[in-house]
Amino acid sequence: MTPPPISPALRANSPEARDVASVLHPYTDLRAHLTAGPTVIGTGNGVRVTDEQGKTYIDSVAGLWCASLGFSNERLVQAAATQMRKLPFYHSFTAKSHMPAIDLAEMLLARAPVPMSKVFFANSGSEANDTVIKMVWYFNNSVGRPEKKKIIGRIKGYHGITLAAASLTGLPNNHRSFDLPLPGFLHTITPHFYHGALDGETEAEFATRCADELEKLILAEGPETIAAFWAEPIMGAGGVILPPEGYFPKIQAVLSKYDILFVADEVICGFWRTGNYWGSQTFGAKPDILVCAKALSAAFLPISAVMVNERVFQGLADESHVIGTFGHGYTYSGHPVSAAVAIETLKIYDEMDIGTHVQSVAAHLQQAIRARFEGHELVGEVRGTGLIGAVELVADKATHKNFDPALKIGPRAVKLAEANGIIARALPNDGIAFSPPLIISKEEIDQVVDGIGRAVDELTVQLKREQIAVVS
Repeated sequence: MTPPPISPALRANSPEARDVASVLHPYTDLRAHLTAGPTVIGTGNGVRVTDEQGKTYIDSVAGLWCASLGFSNERLVQAAATQMRKLPFYHSFTAKSHMPAIDLAEMLLARAPVPMSKVFFANSGSEANDTVIKMVWYFNNSVGRPEKKKIIGRIKGYHGITLAAASLTGLPNNHRSFDLPLPGFLHTITPHFYHGALDGETEAEFATRCADELEKLILAEGPETIAAFWAEPIMGAGGVILPPEGYFPKIQAVLSKYDILFVADEVICGFWRTGNYWGSQTFGAKPDILVCAKALSAAFLPISAVMVNERVFQGLADESHVIGTFGHGYTYSGHPVSAAVAIETLKIYDEMDIGTHVQSVAAHLQQAIRARFEGHELVGEVRGTGLIGAVELVADKATHKNFDPALKIGPRAVKLAEANGIIARALPNDGIAFSPPLIISKEEIDQVVDGIGRAVDELTVQLKREQIAVVS
């Protein structure tokens, strides 16, 4: 097939034209990209980035939920440079180690929301979740339960894009045409009160029903076949969905009943995003295994971590002794430069008392998005806690009916926000995410809310002109 011509707007030999000619982008309509081209980001400073055309934006989602300290921090640059000069690489295979990995592991264990035993390092949230799936299977083989292997995630949950992690993820576009999910991966209901609650049902009653539905799934499959349950404290890419009141204690009661491991995916929620160090602390979750990434290094270098409790570790250790090795690992697991940057990141969080700052500006963000969007004729729900939130655009506020996905209402709002100087993120069901760098100020929050507010206002006018029905 002959590709369509590049848009005249993409100048010959410009960064945009060169990108179109050479780069295959994730989460992008690859055919449309050939004519539309990219936004090429050139520099970053604080919570702002500037593109190659000189336009500056506040990034309201911290890149991909990860640039917690913004886009410029000299201490992290120096931490990387210092470690590169000292030891630019070494691995952790065959009982080798180095001090950055040791120090970082100890720091994470000291900060864990519940007692944990050991830390395994990887390079992304996807790799970390994929690793845990293998660990769970390995553990159950070790303890004599070879049939206990099925994994339960949640519809709209997001846990990454490797074959196994994407199977655990509960989003259709991560499955379609990839021949996923793989066998043995199950999904229970989304705990979204706005869309899932029955008439007259309270949040607590909805949480009870979510736990009941999980138990029904476990019993239907056979408790002896279910190995683990995965959950983000707040579902991020699936829509910034907060659990209903009492959700995790009720879910964990079911898991304990059938001896099923609980894995907390803290890739987005960890490191103060929800107002506590861990999202598990915000919502009363007590994981057996915890996965973290993103803000672990403030996104300056790739790194992720898996923390396992003593019971899980002992199972891994026993089986590795029988086999003679724990046959899993990555070349760059615990890379010394990435680990050094992560260590400096955790020190900065402590020294800045970033938690207190987050709690202060988080209250402002939550108040601001509710003041601006609650009551807006295009907005069905405003939700969030800490420095994470979302507004959901709906076709009918009374029935909570969403727009036809083909209309791409959320992506349209995001494009309008960019025109207003705000980089935003569209979510399923036409949500717009708020997840700014943790260092954001109240004044910058106001600029974000104003820019996205103007975008939603402009979109409302456009939809009326296009005679697309909006029932407020």
